[in-house]
Amino acid sequence: MNLKDITAEKLVGLYRNRDLTVTEVITSTYGEIERIDKDVRAFITLCPLRAFEEARRMDERIASGETVGPLAGVPVAIKDNIAIRDVQTTCGSRILEGYVSPYTATAVERLHRAGAIVIGKTNLDEFAMGSSTENSAFFVTRNPHDLNRVPGGSSGGSAASVASGTSILALGSDTGGSVRTPASFCGVVGVKPSYGRVSRYGLVAFASSLDQIGTLSKSVRESAQMLEVICGFDHFDSTSADQAVDEFVKNLDQPIRDVRIGVPKEYFIGGLDPEVKSKIEAGIRVYESLGCHIQEISLPHTEYAIAAYYLIATAEASSNLARYDGVRYGLRKAGNAALQEMYRETRHSGFGKEVKRRILLGTYALSAGYYDAYYVKALKVRTLILRDFQQAFERVDVILTPTLPTVAFKIAEKTADPLSMYLSDIFTITCNLAGLPGISIPCGKNSEGLPIGLQLMANHFQESLMLRVAHQFEKAGGCNIN
Repeated sequence: MNLKDITAEKLVGLYRNRDLTVTEVITSTYGEIERIDKDVRAFITLCPLRAFEEARRMDERIASGETVGPLAGVPVAIKDNIAIRDVQTTCGSRILEGYVSPYTATAVERLHRAGAIVIGKTNLDEFAMGSSTENSAFFVTRNPHDLNRVPGGSSGGSAASVASGTSILALGSDTGGSVRTPASFCGVVGVKPSYGRVSRYGLVAFASSLDQIGTLSKSVRESAQMLEVICGFDHFDSTSADQAVDEFVKNLDQPIRDVRIGVPKEYFIGGLDPEVKSKIEAGIRVYESLGCHIQEISLPHTEYAIAAYYLIATAEASSNLARYDGVRYGLRKAGNAALQEMYRETRHSGFGKEVKRRILLGTYALSAGYYDAYYVKALKVRTLILRDFQQAFERVDVILTPTLPTVAFKIAEKTADPLSMYLSDIFTITCNLAGLPGISIPCGKNSEGLPIGLQLMANHFQESLMLRVAHQFEKAGGCNIN
């Protein structure tokens, strides 16, 4: 059974009607992974023993008539920077290869309590630093729509798994677009919740003020189901927001007539692919037909977002990655060397080129003499970007943009030009800098059959409205615009 054609809700219904068993679905899922993933390469680690044991127990519960969770027996993939007890968490890096986590992330624990079954850990750019999943220390993940192209990153393995039908749902993490970018490239739905909405406990830190666990699925309804499960306050995470969890699924079918949608002029720039622009404009017309009010807005500090983001994110990464020194866990290059030499050799051997580049950039930005000139200025720009959004949300309810300026590019096309790769994040990073919720939904395909993503952003903790606006677009056929 390929999971591309079945939703989580339908699958749970089939279990309850005794038309399928969880064990049958998990068996079929691993068969599909064996058949498909040798080309796509979405998974780093598979968890068949625990998955089959959980499937057996779930079948017993269903057979006995016991009430089960909303995601009972649903196969879920987890990005390999999110911890699961007794399963290795590599972050796509040699420095953590073989590291087995002693605890489980809160988001994964909540999925487990809802009945979901984790089938494996997915590939990513090393320590989530990248936009293509080419920076993994192990292998490159490929786009299921065209195996010669990237799936996006850094949650490329999770998006590729959902798109190829080797999982129904997946968790990723989003620091500057790392859920929404692969969602756009792979033609699936990717949600980055408001900062603090989902616990970061168990998420390996890249940039702590920007990181957020997010969801990948085939539909907005499935994303809403996942968010209802994983959102909520967690005392293990000091940045977790004590916000009530809305009834995201129940609210999806409320009409969106008279919703005010802002379209920022700064996001329709010279580098925007004409076919992407055309599809986004067609998407805007779908919203007009649904009775929404479209108006142009301005987010004037957008042009400074890339520079601010890559100073703040790398500065935080420089601090967060200092813990990987060969002393406590992970790789150790010791021999008879002195302590400083062991640190140097461990980090030299364990980190890849992109991670080293970002550590150097962040360390430079935090160094004496440059802290005020770069890092402090970047924080000031971040405040200005947040104010832009606050002013915009006084006039509109939701903001609509392209997710990315282009469709998926070919593997190795941008590896020699990191600046070009960084610039591709222009439409997604502002959402993280401001701590807002964002979603990428499919908005048709280009002439080569490659998916195009439309992005919606809402005000802080307005996920329910954002999901409703996205769901109505989906219902109106916007995902299949010709």
